[in-house]
Amino acid sequence: MAPGRDVQAVVPDSRARRLAWEQIAGPRFADRWGVAVHHGPHYTMPEIAKLPRVVTVHDLTFFDHPEWHERAKVPFFRRAIRVAAQHADALVCVSHATADRLTRRLHPTAPVHVVAHGVDHERFAPAGDLDVDSARLAALGVRSPYVLFVGTVEPRKDVPALVRAFDRVAGLHRDVRLVVAGSAGWGTAAVDQAVVEARHADRIVRTGYVADDDVPALLRGASAVAYPSLEEGFGLPALEALACGAPLVTTTGSAMEEVAEGAALLVPPGDVDALAGALDMLLRGDEALAARRRRGLAVAARYTWAASAAGHVEVYRSLL
Repeated sequence: MAPGRDVQAVVPDSRARRLAWEQIAGPRFADRWGVAVHHGPHYTMPEIAKLPRVVTVHDLTFFDHPEWHERAKVPFFRRAIRVAAQHADALVCVSHATADRLTRRLHPTAPVHVVAHGVDHERFAPAGDLDVDSARLAALGVRSPYVLFVGTVEPRKDVPALVRAFDRVAGLHRDVRLVVAGSAGWGTAAVDQAVVEARHADRIVRTGYVADDDVPALLRGASAVAYPSLEEGFGLPALEALACGAPLVTTTGSAMEEVAEGAALLVPPGDVDALAGALDMLLRGDEALAARRRRGLAVAARYTWAASAAGHVEVYRSLL
């Protein structure tokens, strides 16, 4: 779109300094360098600027579920989303679920475009190097069979429900472990308590943060992938699981249901009994498992980062 233009790595790393830069120095930088469009990919935008502004809104949970976020962030991002809804020149949402919620809640004045995330299909694929995958799993202390959760551990992911659901089926599948792979975000006390109360706590493996290159190996090796998040703007880990051919269970009425398109078992958010039943089905290998796997691979194939980039370029062009 702009061949020969430079990438200027001038934005500060820390969140507070970045947000201040965006409001104060960013517009001056844009004028000096002849920037044509400003895109704020995480809810915010410069409130005073001469150029068209695009803002990505990932979800509306700062309004709908403030208890899922650190308290200090809620008023700031509520205001930022309201400003974007009324003053941005274009809004990008990562799913139709988010776009619909944004429209109903804030009645934006700018056009709302849905541009989905993508999958790196070179990394997230059903077939990998078995020796390399085995070595990666061994280094993490993971061995098959296992149920996998991948993601930052925070309240909206509802990992406590997954721990309780696993505990209910662990006696029926005596060799299966639960692997929780991801760094601790905040509000993890409920997860810690659920593990303490679990009868099969010795079969719960918490790896902490895992390197990007380890994630495909974890997904390919899983007997079941559980993404029981209460709500997401998109749910990229669920899509990456489908791209690896992993059996998936996620939640109804969510962006993950939209993305999965019938390729996953679905349970109501927070329903431990239903989640336990779905895990049992996946671990037993239900009759529709192979069909869902084929559908999941076909669904995931449509989501690429090239398509995501092209969608953003289309939004930018609409403003020029």
